[in-house]
Amino acid sequence: MKLQYLLFICAVFGAAVANDTPKVKIGVKKRVENCTRKAKGGDLIHVHYKGTLQDGTEFDSSHNRGKPFSFTLGARQVIKGWDQGLLGMCEGERRTLTIPPELGYGASGAGGGKIPPNAVLVFDVEMIKIEARGSEEL
Repeated sequence: MKLQYLLFICAVFGAAVANDTPKVKIGVKKRVENCTRKAKGGDLIHVHYKGTLQDGTEFDSSHNRGKPFSFTLGARQVIKGWDQGLLGMCEGERRTLTIPPELGYGASGAGGGKIPPNAVLVFDVEMIKIEARGSEEL
């Protein structure tokens, strides 16, 4: 009986921990009809974006630099929230990613004070181009 009780407690605790896993909130701003290729882990992707804090304060924008930002999806070259939130995106699609601190810059913050510790980040992202480089899903 004690073993069953212990197993029950472990199962309840495990379920509670699993539900506390931080996730990116994804909002689709522009869908693409007849999407034939979706971004997956290992792809080199090119995106335009604007990053803001929850209060709307802008901290970064690829538009201001006049060229898209490029990186390999799933290769840990960007914050975890981007690697999660851009999976499955199509060329021409636009999304809003609301990223909790655990998947952003956490307690450290970033950008020389532009991003405070434990900030929720909001990104408006447009997928410009996907270059197939990998075949694995994250």
